[in-house]
Amino acid sequence: MKKSKLSPLERNWVLYDVGNSAFTLLVSTLLPIYFNYIAGNAGISSVDYLAYWGYAASIVTIIVAFMGPVVGTMTDIKDFRKPIFMASIAIGTIGCIAMGFAKQWILFLAIYMIAKIGYSCSLIFYDSMLSDVTTNSRMDMVSAQGFAWGYIGSCVPFAGCLVIVLFADKIGISLETAMIISFIIIAVWWGFMSIPLIKTYKQKHYILKSRNAVSDSFSRIGKTFANIKKQKKIMFFIIAFFFYIDGVYTIIDMATAYGSALGLNSTTLLLALLVTQIIAFPCAIIFGRLSEKIETSKLILVCIVAYFGIAVFAVFLRNQIQFWILAMLVGMFQGGIQALSRSFFTKIIPQNQSGEYFGILDICGKGASFVGTTVVGAASQITGNINIGVGMISIMFILGIVFFSICVRTPLDDIATDEKKDCGQTQIKTNDKVVERLNTI
Repeated sequence: MKKSKLSPLERNWVLYDVGNSAFTLLVSTLLPIYFNYIAGNAGISSVDYLAYWGYAASIVTIIVAFMGPVVGTMTDIKDFRKPIFMASIAIGTIGCIAMGFAKQWILFLAIYMIAKIGYSCSLIFYDSMLSDVTTNSRMDMVSAQGFAWGYIGSCVPFAGCLVIVLFADKIGISLETAMIISFIIIAVWWGFMSIPLIKTYKQKHYILKSRNAVSDSFSRIGKTFANIKKQKKIMFFIIAFFFYIDGVYTIIDMATAYGSALGLNSTTLLLALLVTQIIAFPCAIIFGRLSEKIETSKLILVCIVAYFGIAVFAVFLRNQIQFWILAMLVGMFQGGIQALSRSFFTKIIPQNQSGEYFGILDICGKGASFVGTTVVGAASQITGNINIGVGMISIMFILGIVFFSICVRTPLDDIATDEKKDCGQTQIKTNDKVVERLNTI
């Protein structure tokens, strides 16, 4: 069997990326444009529209930043991860459908935030499953396959939605009806692609059950935060991730909103971002293959530097051709930086605490992207210039390069190494020594 061939469980894990990525594509393309339509009918200006969209994204990420570590810690408990994962999918998919029936812009934003919370939490649990579905030597490749097939797979339902929305008049339906159909298509696709993983996933790394999962989660996460100060490699990676992935997610969340605010043609914006997904598919796989020959850390640095260049280029964006170039550049490095960051982090953390650590990482990743979206929104309103707001993102990538370079030079601390050895590929058994051990984590 070829090394790159996926096992059934790995394939099912990748399928969930295919499912949830459809919602990601919806949020980064049709949603901002539709919100612009609703907000425009309410008399809201283009600058305020971009700001409100950015503020909504910021509120979501702040909420997830607080929820993620606690709920992620709970999913490390035996038999907790799958049901909580399923609940988050239900919240996301139901919220996705409900958005189609919201006609007022405030209500639309409120439902969007609920759906995005469910989606974001599901990704924390999904990422933490990586150590359960594959081995350390295959993590880079499997993680890259997840993002790659997520990009290309999400194009299937999105293409259908795009046809319905763009040709709504010719079909004989209103834009509102077209959007309702689109939201339903995305929700059904997301839910359907989740079924194989839900059926076959088994939690291999976990801690024993507790009497009060919520209070114990708060206690454990407090101790983990304290221990991270001693785990310098993990600490520097989290700081670096805070900065560079903040910029990445800000670009993803606000790309279409940015183009719309500049007055670019909506159809062209959607097609350009669809091309982004298509380009991201082979590029993500290429980065996964390159990780077999080149150190993962070097590849991550290449991606961060590339994104810095993309952020600088965005400052001078004025027309649709430049937006097409921007979309293609993002597609080249988007999958690589996300996939390799996920597998790199999985390798340096205790595997039986993956939910907890990915919950913490989310504070400094998607959870911290409120910094970027808020800065873009505020700078745009203060200066009255959208390009200046977007240009501020480049600072995030500079800081990301600095701290990730420090992380690479820092050896894995003994405390992290010992915990990884202790968890191995086995579960923690219930006995007094284990309880004492857990209290020290």
